[in-house]
Amino acid sequence: MAAPDSIKPFSPEETQRILHHLQQPAVFMNMTCGWPGLRWTAEHLSECLGDKPVRFRLGRKDDETKTPLFETQCSYVEARLKHFLAWTRGQTGTDVGPFCGYPISEYWAYADYKYIAMLFQDQPSMFEDIKWSEFGFEGRNGRESTLWIGTEGANTPCHLDSYGCNLVLQVQGRKRWHLFPPEDSAHLYPTRIPYEESSIFSQVDVLHPDLRKFHAFQRARAHVVTLQPGQVLYVPRHWWHYVESVDPITVSVNSWIELDVDHIARVSEAVTKTVVCALKSTPSDDNTDDWLNPTEEGVGTHTENMQFVNLALRASAQTQRTLRLSKHNPDSRDTCPVKRDSRGQIRTHCDGEGEPEPFRVPFGPHLIPVHCQQEHSPETRGVNFEPPRNCDVKSQEGGVTDSSKELQKTELTSADSSDTTESRQCDGADVKTPADTVLTTNDLLDCLVHPDVIAVVTKLLLDRHTGSYRTATSSSL
Repeated sequence: MAAPDSIKPFSPEETQRILHHLQQPAVFMNMTCGWPGLRWTAEHLSECLGDKPVRFRLGRKDDETKTPLFETQCSYVEARLKHFLAWTRGQTGTDVGPFCGYPISEYWAYADYKYIAMLFQDQPSMFEDIKWSEFGFEGRNGRESTLWIGTEGANTPCHLDSYGCNLVLQVQGRKRWHLFPPEDSAHLYPTRIPYEESSIFSQVDVLHPDLRKFHAFQRARAHVVTLQPGQVLYVPRHWWHYVESVDPITVSVNSWIELDVDHIARVSEAVTKTVVCALKSTPSDDNTDDWLNPTEEGVGTHTENMQFVNLALRASAQTQRTLRLSKHNPDSRDTCPVKRDSRGQIRTHCDGEGEPEPFRVPFGPHLIPVHCQQEHSPETRGVNFEPPRNCDVKSQEGGVTDSSKELQKTELTSADSSDTTESRQCDGADVKTPADTVLTTNDLLDCLVHPDVIAVVTKLLLDRHTGSYRTATSSSL
């Protein structure tokens, strides 16, 4: 007979079905009981890693300039976890190693994006401590995950991930997540500077927004949750998120889940990289900024970048052909990915006759929706939700965020383009663009590689590539 703590509220098959239909962030409760990974405190990881150095990003705590603190603006040190722990305890001198020049009263530290497969390549048994297989992803564990260790105040700038969806396990301490739906992208002022493949950053400091400059952010619908140890947060595709540590030490593990639609995103990312590198690698008076994120290995030549564009186009065409074939194969109906694009109503459970029945996500004590709200509902008991400042309560029904009707049409212009109503006044002051304003290369890029523009370019390229493929195929017959 199974031990009580090993009984999970959802089976792997049930969890897969839930993830397939979730259209908003949600917190899974009581799904990680018995996971060895819950022992991965900073102290435990220090013992496991020993003298192996880990790279930490450091930022000032008093930064309230109303601009995001991007990774290009941070300091970096290579240190052992025992140095990090001594530093968090207020020790000084040789005990803290490279942290000695950064008083903990003034700085936060973050070891982010650490691939577990590389950290513990000589201890592969640790991969089994993370059991994503219990969420229905057979064979997925710590090998396909990343580790995050930080101090209070450590944060990731607001961004969206171009690929996949995200599962996040909180191990130690608490982290507060500020999430915004994809439909609010125009209100987040997207930018690709600094450039990082698969990350689209927001120009807005979501905690201290400059509403004179980013007036449309007032319409962004924040969904805020503080994730507790043992809980797992699901972040759907293309949801914006700003993440901050709120306890002295935090540890979390995440895994990005690949989706079928990623083949199109890879084309978009290849196009974006080609355009950004072409313009930013060209010497000019205003190309003196640190535009390449430290996570990127290098720029690459234009020839290399164009090769990636062509490879992505060919791979996308092949994936589309495979998907079309699978749709005509009755035996493949149950092999579709765990998550689809969030638009439209999804129906399942055909009974063989008539219309299929709608699947209802089983929100309750074991699955908590993260939604924009003013008051806690009974089903949010056990999860620390924060009432967001920017909240359109009327758009919430049953814990599910409605898509913003005003943004259903594609907006090819950025949110700070001419909006006579909004730009006329903000906080009682006129907001006007001086006639003599000089646009920079980054300003140009914000328009050229705006997600809406790149989406159109990607479609044109895919259509052209498909047409060329059909012509070549016909001529060879």
